[in-house]
Parts: sequence; structure tokens; C-alpha cells
Amino acid sequence: MPPLEAILTAWQIDWAAAALIGGSALLYALGLKSAAARGHRHPLWRTLAFYFLGLGFLAVLTCGFPGVYSAQLRWAFTLKISLLLFVVPLLIGLGKPISLARAALPPRGVDRLNRGLSHRMVRLAGNSMAAPLLGLALFSTFLTPAFYTLRTDPLAGALLTVGVPLLGMMMALPIIEEADFRRSSAFFIVEFVFVFIELLVDAVPGILLRLNGQVLDHVTTTPSPLGWFPNALRDQQLAGDVLWFICEIVDLPLIILMFIRFSRSDRREARGFDDLTDEELDELNAEHLRRSR
Repeated sequence: MPPLEAILTAWQIDWAAAALIGGSALLYALGLKSAAARGHRHPLWRTLAFYFLGLGFLAVLTCGFPGVYSAQLRWAFTLKISLLLFVVPLLIGLGKPISLARAALPPRGVDRLNRGLSHRMVRLAGNSMAAPLLGLALFSTFLTPAFYTLRTDPLAGALLTVGVPLLGMMMALPIIEEADFRRSSAFFIVEFVFVFIELLVDAVPGILLRLNGQVLDHVTTTPSPLGWFPNALRDQQLAGDVLWFICEIVDLPLIILMFIRFSRSDRREARGFDDLTDEELDELNAEHLRRSR
């Protein structure tokens, strides 16, 4: 493992990440200004979470140790990509950027935003039944020679730096912006089933990397003379450990959040039924019986 000094002093400028961070910071600042002009006061803690937790962690992953050594170390690259996909979007989501955009935009802009959120690709990525497949497709490339290309090619690196957090944001939208993805309690039961399936599916690429006895990307040379660098097979095994651990540990808070969403949905439905008159409830029951025949 690397010494603490190497972890703390390894820094670089990742221009793709710098563009993403700078653009996001500017848009959020403009949103705060516009929302304030419209009388909306965005919570200070959400602003701090967006800048320091979300964008700050993104900068550490891309410009710090994981970014510096991602081309040379499989486990550093795996650490960077998995956290960009699973953790950075949730930290950015604490700032509620979509809610801020709604408060900042004029009515026409809000309509365009809503149309974008309702697009089938956004809905697909945010579907708990499709999201595990997207993660599996991404991490399955780590089991092929493409793993080396993804780590070392500058264009691939730039596309991953920008694309993976955006994909993670779409996957996390149902949690980040719950009002846009309200579903029935019955649907949440189905979601729980698929989340438990995801617990198994996410582990597959990490397990295969960890237990395989040969280097899957066929690059067996040690990329650096530094004494703490592992050999190629050990590097691959560490990448499997990292991927397996992160995919499993991230699912635990997601299950908790899904349970909270289920509880809120159940309370909303209960309040909706309580507000119905006896006549409306009888009509609803009759309609349900007609549909079940």
C-alpha cells in the first residue's frame, strides 16, 4: 500500500474534471443569485454540501491520488470510477441542484427542465430495475483488455471523468429529487426485490477480479519502480477488493433511503384515503373490483 506521504502529496490538474467542476460551480452560483432575486432562500447547508462535499470530493478523486495513479494502478482507477458513480452524485445531490434550478428559472425554463427529467433515458437510468444493469455493464469492462485502454487513454479518461458522475446523477435522481419520482407503495416493494438482486449483481465483477488467477487485461509489466507498487496480479486483486467493498457498502444506505421513501409514500397514500368521502371510497373499491375481473 502507498505511504501516507504519497497519498497526501500526489496532485495533478485534470482538465476534464476542472471544466466539470468549474461549470457546475458557476451554474449553481448563478442559480443561487437568480433564486434569491425571485424571493427563494436556498438553505446554506445545502450550498456548502454542494461545493465542499460534492465538488470537493470530485476534485479529490480526479486531481488527487486516485486520479494521479489511475493510469498505473488498477485499484486506484477502480476506486476513482466507483466513487464517481456511487458517492459523488449523492453528495452533489445534497445541494438539491434541480430544486434550485426550478426556483431560479422562469416558467418556460422550468417546463424545459421538467421535459428533460421526464425523458425516457433519464427515467430508465433512474429506474431501480435498470440501474444495476448500467453499473454491471460499466464494471464488466474491467474484466476485459479494455480495462487498460480505459485507464491509460486520455480521451477515454476525459469521457469517464465527465460521463460517470452524470450517469450516477441520473441513477440517483429518484433519491435526490423524490418529488419527481413519486411512486406507489406497491412499486417500492418491487424495488426492494431488485435492490437485493443488485447486492448480488454488483459483487460479480469485483469477485471475478479478486479470485481470477490471471491478469485479465494482459498487461503484466509493473508500470513504476516505486517500491510500494504491487505486481499486476496483486493490483488486479486489490481492484476487485475495492470494487466489491464499495458496491456492497453503498447499497446499505440506499436500502435505508428506500425504506424512508416507502414510509413517506405509505403515509401519503394513507392521508389520501383518509381525505376521501364514503361515497368516493365506495366508488374507488368498485373500480378496483371491475379491473381485477
